[in-house]
Amino acid sequence: MMTQKKLVSAIVLLFMLTFTVLAGCSDSEKSSGDSKDEKVTINYFTFSPGTDHEKDLQDMISAFEKQNPNVKVDYEIAAYDDYFTKLQTMIAGGKAPDVFELNYENFVSYASKGALADLSKYIEEDKDFDPSKLNQEAYKAYQYEGKQYGMVESFSNVVTFYNKDLFDKAKVDYPTAEWTWEDELTAAQKITNKDEKVWGTYAPIQFHEFYKVIAQNGGSVFNEDKSEVTIDSPENAEALQYMVDKVNKYKVTPSVGDLSGQSPEDLFKNGQIGILHTGIWMLSAFKDAPFKWDIALEAGNTQKAHHFFANGLAVSKDSDAQNAAYKFARFMSASDEAAEIRIASSWELPAITNEEILKPYLEQTPPESREVIFEAMDTLVLPPVIEDWSKMSDLITKELENVVNGKKSPEEALKVMQGELEKLK
Repeated sequence: MMTQKKLVSAIVLLFMLTFTVLAGCSDSEKSSGDSKDEKVTINYFTFSPGTDHEKDLQDMISAFEKQNPNVKVDYEIAAYDDYFTKLQTMIAGGKAPDVFELNYENFVSYASKGALADLSKYIEEDKDFDPSKLNQEAYKAYQYEGKQYGMVESFSNVVTFYNKDLFDKAKVDYPTAEWTWEDELTAAQKITNKDEKVWGTYAPIQFHEFYKVIAQNGGSVFNEDKSEVTIDSPENAEALQYMVDKVNKYKVTPSVGDLSGQSPEDLFKNGQIGILHTGIWMLSAFKDAPFKWDIALEAGNTQKAHHFFANGLAVSKDSDAQNAAYKFARFMSASDEAAEIRIASSWELPAITNEEILKPYLEQTPPESREVIFEAMDTLVLPPVIEDWSKMSDLITKELENVVNGKKSPEEALKVMQGELEKLK
């Protein structure tokens, strides 16, 4: 017979083995995010819905929860101006949301600091997700060092808006996909009418416009792997000269004084600008303009380049429910349901390639040429990003103003930008 001492020892050993197995299962479930049958609640932090699209977000979450009955999504919306301060506080305090929204500029910063979960393994194991359902340039924008750290959720871009009536009056052919800077300048000179306060073209001279325009001339702020600053180049000097000459030399673009406190969008809607470079978020604002208008790809010099502004969803590396968080991010990015809600509510655009779902959007008029919006994505240029994003933006904007105001030549301003950016990097 087993002695009492041996019996106690056996019970203790059995207890320890059972505890070890259970602990191992718990760690396994945590490392994979969550088990398939476990009911989990994930926290989602976002800024893009605002007050206008909170109901649309609720509809998306309801559709997701219906497909994933074991997952509940709690959300919090913050104003964009406060969002990233709150997000940083949450992460620093060990209370990071399971999944949160990041625009592209901030995505790179968070990915480089190791704050995001690598989604590559979930994507590889996900039989319900086909990456080809998304525009590949938009999808790859949320990769960092070859790994997928986010899922593109929505996008917007900038195209050429043009007033057909002003073109017809000046007897100028409408913009085409083959237009160059020279073509635009020639058209703008013919359209400009000083007596009637009509200008041929407008594009802002600021940081976001600058990095796109230099790309249209083969220039860049950094080299391809961002290891070197390349802003002080002949290509960039030529591009910057082109930007300011439209205001100061050719006078086909209204100056700050000419605007008189009005926005260029207001002047366009008043019929006072022939060509306007602005975002597709203005489509609805121009819908009732008292003239015929359309959109086109932007002119380039040596190549085409178009803005790409994107929001995406990332999963916290510290989330205990990474699998569920990934599923939600994937749903918001690539599901038909989320895309249909976005299109119906005009809440930015999904990056999907499903023509049937996009058809209602493309059929809306004006403008007649909505397919241009998606064509522009084939030549998208991503914002140059570094950790001190705001300092870089402020620096370049200041030097651009110096050139516009005649305080510096393009070459002098670019030399200053080069030196300061090398210090920031």
